[in-house]
Amino acid sequence: MARMIGADMFFETLIHQGIDVVFGIPGGYVLKVYDVMTKYEDRIKHVLARHEQGATHMADGYARASGKPGVVLCTSGPAATNTVTGIATAQMDSSPVVVFTGQVPLPYLGSDAFQEADHIGITRPCTKHNYLVRRTRDLPLAMKEAFYIASTGRPSPVLVDMPKDVILGEDELVIPEKVSLRGYKPVMKGNIAQIKKAVGMILKAKRPLIFGGGGLIWSEASEELKTFAHRLEIPVTSTLMGLGSYPADDPLFISMLGMHGSYAANMAVHESDLVISIGARFDDRATGGNFEKFAPYAKIIHIDIDPSTIDKNIVVHCPILGDAKTVLKQMLELLPSEIKKNRKKWLGQINKWEREHPIGYEQNGDKILTTYVVDTLSNITKGEAIIVSDVGQHQMWVAQFYKFKYPRTHITSGGLGTMGFGFPAAIGAKFARPDKQVICVCGDGSFQMNMQELATAVENQMDLKIILMNNRHHGMVRQWQTMFFDGNYSASYFKVLPDFVKLAESFGAKGLKVERPEDVESSLREGLSTEGVVLMEIMVDCEELVYPMIAPGGAMNEMILGASDIA
Repeated sequence: MARMIGADMFFETLIHQGIDVVFGIPGGYVLKVYDVMTKYEDRIKHVLARHEQGATHMADGYARASGKPGVVLCTSGPAATNTVTGIATAQMDSSPVVVFTGQVPLPYLGSDAFQEADHIGITRPCTKHNYLVRRTRDLPLAMKEAFYIASTGRPSPVLVDMPKDVILGEDELVIPEKVSLRGYKPVMKGNIAQIKKAVGMILKAKRPLIFGGGGLIWSEASEELKTFAHRLEIPVTSTLMGLGSYPADDPLFISMLGMHGSYAANMAVHESDLVISIGARFDDRATGGNFEKFAPYAKIIHIDIDPSTIDKNIVVHCPILGDAKTVLKQMLELLPSEIKKNRKKWLGQINKWEREHPIGYEQNGDKILTTYVVDTLSNITKGEAIIVSDVGQHQMWVAQFYKFKYPRTHITSGGLGTMGFGFPAAIGAKFARPDKQVICVCGDGSFQMNMQELATAVENQMDLKIILMNNRHHGMVRQWQTMFFDGNYSASYFKVLPDFVKLAESFGAKGLKVERPEDVESSLREGLSTEGVVLMEIMVDCEELVYPMIAPGGAMNEMILGASDIA
């Protein structure tokens, strides 16, 4: 067996795992890793980020676009703590990110050495597992286990802490072919008795509804979901994280549900007699937050691979623990060849709700509406692009107006709501899918939080587009101040903003500015067809609000549909 130092073991194990991209920043305790990196640069691409939070979001975007784990490499102390927001973002949205951090030598642990931090303790609440490697020979095993844990069961981030003396130490390279962890055996197949029970409930239901979440995308279950929905003629609604798991142009798809979901989707949940939740966790933004009033007339089937989500927020009638794709296949096998559906009345009611209260906008006057921009973008790209949205009003309008047709084409921070996620995640997504057009939709507030990564995008000669909605405000903050704080716009207005076009140009990117509604479509077409990193700054109306909206703690049938509903 070959003997080598830990730094070489690190790259040999990454290659063994099929990893071809690492996002990171060098620093003192990982300098030996960077020193040997040149030997592996023909097999592993290192992307030099400008901030460790940006690097972690890049790895997250890579994971979401590809389905493979994203990898981060950084040093100890402030570098490692900078990754925490990115780790927590990945954890909330079930994304397999593996973070490798340098650490002070083992004898110095606990001595408050230079740039020492308790990476294990700090990240324990927001990782699925983490490791402090104490022997060089154990590094490949720890790495192998980290990738296995991150990418199986419910995908989640894992951190591996590598002390300097482990990186410098020498031993025989042993990379295990398989990993078996006592006490960690993710369940893939659903319990057959529960599946039979669920099928019976579905066949009896008159107003069934599929409530799809992000788990459908991670399990690659989109085709099975479409087959299942069509065989039973069951309408489908989606959480924010589930968008793309079911084609928006399919006649059975309603739209997104939840706090800013459509009237039809929320009413369908409220009036349903059977909710079939697949890969969703019933969080407050998807349910409105009033768990006691959720789907009051319905029995609930909950399919999820994570046992901790079962009965966590909503007590369900038929829990099924297992992988969404596998369980859907099991259910399809148990369906009778002839199914009496009789859904005309139920589907007609949903169509009536859609006609009565459609999600729409009126682009009149001189002020550009963000809704108009997103709708135009959807029409231009025809759902073929990967859209990475940041957090805020524009995020909700992307979810409402962009017609997603495929899984892994909608990437956003849902659970943690991390401003600054969008642009670096778009960089990661483009590394994962260089063949696809990748577009970042962000606000002026969110873009400022990681705009330094323009350097990363330009340095790597990326073909990446940024659509920046500039309303000179923290838009969603301003909306809440309008609706719930008597219009007291405290600290939500930006008195000073950069010239974003000049900023882009200073980094070597291209920039253009749009100030009139009649220029929106032509400018989008120009920017999207221009090669390289292009920032399109669009001056939008700060008074436009996202509707519908469920006030915090409201039931799903208690929606604010417009300004006239605000008390």
